[in-house]
Amino acid sequence: MINMQHAEKAFGIVLSVMVLQGCTSAELAIDFYKKHKRGSLNNTDVVAAPRYKVGNPYKVAGIWYYPERNLTYDETGIGSWYGDEFAGKLTANGEIFYPERVTAAHKTLPMPSVVRVTNLDNGKSLVLRINDRGPFVAGRIIDLSREAARRIGYKDNGLARVRVQVLAEQSLRLEKLARDGQ
Repeated sequence: MINMQHAEKAFGIVLSVMVLQGCTSAELAIDFYKKHKRGSLNNTDVVAAPRYKVGNPYKVAGIWYYPERNLTYDETGIGSWYGDEFAGKLTANGEIFYPERVTAAHKTLPMPSVVRVTNLDNGKSLVLRINDRGPFVAGRIIDLSREAARRIGYKDNGLARVRVQVLAEQSLRLEKLARDGQ
């Protein structure tokens, strides 16, 4: 059986190579998650059931959000990150959240969606998957995992000016795979 720590490192290497090559092979990412749907953190087993999800309108702290499939999404705003307080818990689309993986939360984009996040303060860019909802703080447009924020250079600051762009082709590929149960 694969040690989760080794599996996470292997996934990080594969994802890094894909990003460096300009490739976001949805098949590799989905394969990894299909093989590792069960995780254990803090001696508590959580069983993941990842799925494609747009979702119904929902209300958080008195504000309504309207999820939609938007293949032309391209917004600039403030990015933040979240981490250990949610480690091992289920994300909005049924995956297990690991702060050391490269993922993100968005208020309205389908899960999974593939986005490019660019830190406008330093020019660093990262391609990642949306698999959770948030951030629910006024003025923020995306919440990255701790590792994603570290990779594009705003983990220590906590916030950065970012541009978030949906990668339509990759998002459609992930949508199809998720809808097919793969």
